[in-house]
Amino acid sequence: MERNANDDARAPPSPLRGRGTPDQPTSRFLEVDFAADPSDDVGAILDGEGGGSRELGADQISGPVTKFFVDTTRNIIAHNDSPDVGFRVSVNPYRGCEHGCIYCYARPTHEYFGLSAGLDFETKIFVKQDAPKLLRDALMSPKWQPQTLALSGVTDCYQPIERKLKLTRGCLEVLAEFRHPTAIVTKNFLVTRDVDVLAKLAEHDAVIVVVTVTTLDEELAAVMEPRASRPARRLEAIRALASAGIPTSVMLGPMIPGLTDHEIPAIVAAAAQAGARSASWLMVRLPFGVKDLFQSWLERHRPDRKDKVLNRLRELRNGKLNDPRFGVRMRGEGEWARQIDQLFDVAVARAGLKERTFALNTKAFRRPGLHQQGLF
Repeated sequence: MERNANDDARAPPSPLRGRGTPDQPTSRFLEVDFAADPSDDVGAILDGEGGGSRELGADQISGPVTKFFVDTTRNIIAHNDSPDVGFRVSVNPYRGCEHGCIYCYARPTHEYFGLSAGLDFETKIFVKQDAPKLLRDALMSPKWQPQTLALSGVTDCYQPIERKLKLTRGCLEVLAEFRHPTAIVTKNFLVTRDVDVLAKLAEHDAVIVVVTVTTLDEELAAVMEPRASRPARRLEAIRALASAGIPTSVMLGPMIPGLTDHEIPAIVAAAAQAGARSASWLMVRLPFGVKDLFQSWLERHRPDRKDKVLNRLRELRNGKLNDPRFGVRMRGEGEWARQIDQLFDVAVARAGLKERTFALNTKAFRRPGLHQQGLF
């Protein structure tokens, strides 16, 4: 068979070290597509903490350098009315996520900026620099009623740039000052940095930290969640938080049938041994372009499992790879969904854990300055 000269151009991109996907599908809101020039792989990195930048040639880097943009939003608290989400309000200091998890249901949110749900989502991060101040202003409003507020309702609030910017820590310091009930969902060991602030919230039964553990397979995690903490480090985070008296839960999510569901008993047992008090699980969701990204990832990294995983998902989703209906999207339906749920229930009971809840104490809430005035 004669080889077409354009075959290589149409071949799927090779994996990028440290990135979830090399793919750049067009935003569903754009009618024009473009192809990047290979020479655009040259990126800039910072020299030290406050120095200038230097250019790296494509032969010196394995992929595009992450770029950060200022997000000038004036409303920091997001509201949702989803009946299958355990909280109504959340704060996300960052848009996009450098963790690069291939299955992330938040990837399509980048398309609202005309960017791609693929590589753009994990290399172009929007930073809400005023997040702590905006949060303080919102909580000071007499119209605000305390309720469980989630950090990381969409993207991880402890992704790598948080180590330098400390926006999540700033928000936590505000929440601790107000004694405001707070739920954190993360897959990064960096959460342990803020044990001191979390402990202050724990004194008022106003915090829970949910650590996501998708797999215990270090090699699988490295290609599926490339810049998130490895599974062993997440278990260490549970241990450190629990030792500090901070209520800690493990979330097995997203569960990927045919790839990670067999690990349920081992993950639950390991988390319980580390000190987790409760557990929960969620089924993988593949909205919009995430379906194609996930299928391409399977082809690159788990071709032997591709058909099995996709067929299982179709059985769970009434013949489709995604089902957005409330009540079904988080769990799936049918025999496989029931088996996963039963396996989880048995594992939780055997480990002596309870099912996670976001019900936290709201009675300790106060507005700094105003409670002192009440004494007079």
